[in-house]
Amino acid sequence: MIHEQQGRATVRHLGSDLAAVLGRTPADETPKPGESVQPKRGDQRAAAETGVPAGKLSKRQRRRRRKGPSVGHADPVAKVLSDLPPGLSAKVSEAERALRARSGSEAVPPAAKGRRRRRGRGRGRAGASGTAAPAVHTPAVAAPSAARPAPLRQAGEPGRQPTYAALDLGTNNCRLLIAVPTRPGQFRVIDAFSRIVRLGEGLGRTGSLAAGAMDRAVAALEICSQKLSAREISGARLIATEACRSAANGAEFIERVQRDTGLSLEIVTRETEARLAVSGCGSLVDRSAKGAVLFDIGGGSTEIALLDLRRGASRRLSNHIVAWTSLPVGVVTLAERHGGRDVPPEVFERMIREVEEMIARFPGANKLADLVGGEGFHLLGTSGTVTTLAGVQLELERYDRRQVDGLWLAAPDIDRLVGRIAGWSFEERVANPCIGSERADLVLAGCAILEAIRRVWPAKTLRVADRGLREGLLTEMMVADGVWRRPAPTSARQTV
Repeated sequence: MIHEQQGRATVRHLGSDLAAVLGRTPADETPKPGESVQPKRGDQRAAAETGVPAGKLSKRQRRRRRKGPSVGHADPVAKVLSDLPPGLSAKVSEAERALRARSGSEAVPPAAKGRRRRRGRGRGRAGASGTAAPAVHTPAVAAPSAARPAPLRQAGEPGRQPTYAALDLGTNNCRLLIAVPTRPGQFRVIDAFSRIVRLGEGLGRTGSLAAGAMDRAVAALEICSQKLSAREISGARLIATEACRSAANGAEFIERVQRDTGLSLEIVTRETEARLAVSGCGSLVDRSAKGAVLFDIGGGSTEIALLDLRRGASRRLSNHIVAWTSLPVGVVTLAERHGGRDVPPEVFERMIREVEEMIARFPGANKLADLVGGEGFHLLGTSGTVTTLAGVQLELERYDRRQVDGLWLAAPDIDRLVGRIAGWSFEERVANPCIGSERADLVLAGCAILEAIRRVWPAKTLRVADRGLREGLLTEMMVADGVWRRPAPTSARQTV
């Protein structure tokens, strides 16, 4: 307790003590014009020790006396710091640095200070009042400096790890991924963003994007723009899908996005969207399977691709697509037509049959007819619908992608889950942590689309993918840039 009280007293008086040590006159003691100035403490001490009045001492004597004993050049600041209890030394050091910064003094290593004194001889180095400034020996404390971010490496700099970005603006969601490549065929996400914006809200009824929906999307894209501008991006692809593709004012909205956020979005075709879904989820296809149907249930459309794997799966799984289609229906458009809040069994069945009829018009639906329903066939789904089913199956208190992505669901489990969710009230769907208020009015429309797919292509198992277009975009960019190619031998590399 005694040490603590002494330390606090030292801190209270530190400003004046350090001012004296640094040879600075406190502001409230600045001499007025014509006012007499008392001799400095060093001169008073020298007069007491030598018996010679301070004014009669030579410059060398005054300088030598102000230095104090030459042994070790004892520093009064260091002495004060050494006497402090351990808990207060850091605070005192901080106060000392602040005072040095305010007074303009710089921490200079002892050797450098010696060189500076030698350079100053014979040049009349004087303070503001014309009196020679005293040489003060202080500990080498690092002067405070503003933190500067590490400079970004320029593109093409040796050793630089390339960074890629993929943005998917869909009918329901706005999603961004920023990643760096790691092992062949893999990458590590370093930043991500996802927000439900419902860009396609009212689109099926009016044929145009609503003003409020566009405002929500632009607000989300502003955040994406900030994230992208904060990094040096080696490659980026920013796409918009069904909502912008089918809206009468879709092109005008893209121009607004460019103007308001600086982002240049590309409206992709349905074929491109289906291919990207396969590229993004391909690693989850069972390598022992002979065939699979991959589907992506979106907000305004549903992409379906049939994969023939009888000759063995290759790394570029899109090469195995034997048929594909894009249904002009998604969870938002289907829910707006039939209702999503209160869905009785007859309405739910009507939704399923509507989607079935759309699939029936798909000419390539029978390309895997000899495999459908067998042991070497499975479904692979990517969307909020299937990930929601997986979260409910696992009874998660909070959605966890790590547990959901890659999960296998058996056909009886899917039947039970769909029946369970269809039997819930709207309030019960909202209360489920894996559905919530943002999906409560859309999840049954998604289940209806899923049930239609299962009726056309029955399978014993369904694999859940919490990935999709963004991962497909990243994969294709990295493959095109050759980031996963085996590096050349060291001896063959060119030295820059």
